[in-house]
Amino acid sequence: MFKHILSKLPKKSSKSSKNQEVHGAFTPVIDNSISSKSSDIGSKKLGNPINTSLATLYSASNIGQNQVDKLSVGASSKLNGTSVATYEALPSFRDVPGSQKENLFIRKLKMCCVVFDFSDATKNLKEKEIKRQTLLELVDYITTVNGKFVETVMEEAIKMVSANIFRSFTTQPCENKVLGAYDLEEEEPLMDPAWPHLQIVYEFLLRFVASPETDAKSAKKYIDHFFVLNLLDLFDSEDPREREYLKTILHRVYGKFMVHRPFIRKSMNNIFYTFIFETEKHNGIAELLDILGSIINGFALPLKEEHKLFLVRALIPLHEPRCLAMYYQQLSYCISQFVEKDCKLSDGVIRGLLKYWPVTNSSKEVMFLSELEEVLEATQLPEFQRCGGGSELLHGARMYVDQFGEDEVIILIETVVVTQGRFGDGIVGAVKLVAERALFLWNNDHIYNLIQQNRDVILPIIFPALERNARGHWNQTVHSSTLNVRKIFFDLDPELFKECMLKFQEDEIKEEEVKARREATWRQLEGIAWKKAVTNEAVLLPL
Repeated sequence: MFKHILSKLPKKSSKSSKNQEVHGAFTPVIDNSISSKSSDIGSKKLGNPINTSLATLYSASNIGQNQVDKLSVGASSKLNGTSVATYEALPSFRDVPGSQKENLFIRKLKMCCVVFDFSDATKNLKEKEIKRQTLLELVDYITTVNGKFVETVMEEAIKMVSANIFRSFTTQPCENKVLGAYDLEEEEPLMDPAWPHLQIVYEFLLRFVASPETDAKSAKKYIDHFFVLNLLDLFDSEDPREREYLKTILHRVYGKFMVHRPFIRKSMNNIFYTFIFETEKHNGIAELLDILGSIINGFALPLKEEHKLFLVRALIPLHEPRCLAMYYQQLSYCISQFVEKDCKLSDGVIRGLLKYWPVTNSSKEVMFLSELEEVLEATQLPEFQRCGGGSELLHGARMYVDQFGEDEVIILIETVVVTQGRFGDGIVGAVKLVAERALFLWNNDHIYNLIQQNRDVILPIIFPALERNARGHWNQTVHSSTLNVRKIFFDLDPELFKECMLKFQEDEIKEEEVKARREATWRQLEGIAWKKAVTNEAVLLPL
């Protein structure tokens, strides 16, 4: 009888199954080891770049809290294979008393942690619009709020931002990683379909960081190294709108959180090293250099050894990648900022430009010449004499000229003063641009004064190139410019000019003698081969 009575009593469900029912409408079951870490995510230290699983963890932990906040839940809607909440808009900040606004703000932050799938424009239209309106309310609130943010608010704000912006990017095929960087005008950037929400989240983060109500000492526990590192990873986004927001936000973080400054600089260095020596593919180099330009401008004098090493190990090697055009303006500005801070650095910069001089790339040569002019404008006479005016570097430039042939016109100012371009089919027009740009440097008064005071070293090295151009260059503009430069040297020092002319003529006679002996030797070898040949077939002569 007792068994019969007990069998009719309702069975009590276990706590685990009950919890699964409550949270099942939002997210799959999460492993205990992972969920235990979600509570202290704001104080997390350095780790691997954030990925989709971490974004899912954020949304899972926060949306689970929404059950307590009595958000309406519907298990029928799906997002990325995971069941999610169907939104009901929360009350406006205007409709609640001031004492409840902070609590409502936190509830809205948690509500916005849901990440929707924007690959299908027809899915979750109502929920997406509710989230967009909620994000706009959050931006408005954070702009008008009075009073310092408490730590709970800061923690939830960073969780919401992290859940939305930290994500993995779709990688392109390997063959497109380098070549894709060159079609700057023809190739359209990839626009993120989630930008209508991302833009508001970035605006929220920007205003949160810039807000005077955000205390840096308290916020550094949540905007920590882990957050900064993943923010830097986002610079590889192909969407230029996102990179522009990231540039502004990181600059504000650098200015407000002084404790993070060394780490930010070091992390930037690592991105540059990976780009230069491994991948040669990164979409955000220009934006990172933009930030560095402002950072370098604020360096105190004398410059620290750390900053000088950064110039030598990162900035100067950035001239080597083939996609220099993507970030040339920003790189040139950073280099010129260093030279203006300490003119003694110009020697190393000039030697670095020579090391990476693009002999076979005419468009990069024009860029190098433009940057060379900027560096020279900030170079003083002692530094110029150590590099451009010194015989050691100029003789190295002459070896550079000899290495790439006598049919080229070389005009490098400062170290090589006159650079050359190879006369070949298909690049004649480009060579003309290089020669014109190099000769145009003579119109710069500061460079002209530097050359004038070091003419006894410079003229003997560049005279052969000038004389060959003057005798008959195929381009009239280059020919006229060469004659003008030639006349400048003649007016400055006629005696030195005559000495260089005599030396050039003597060298020409020697070259003719060498050429005549070479031709005589070949004729002799041909005669010997003809006598020994028994047939008309070609004979291979032993050396």
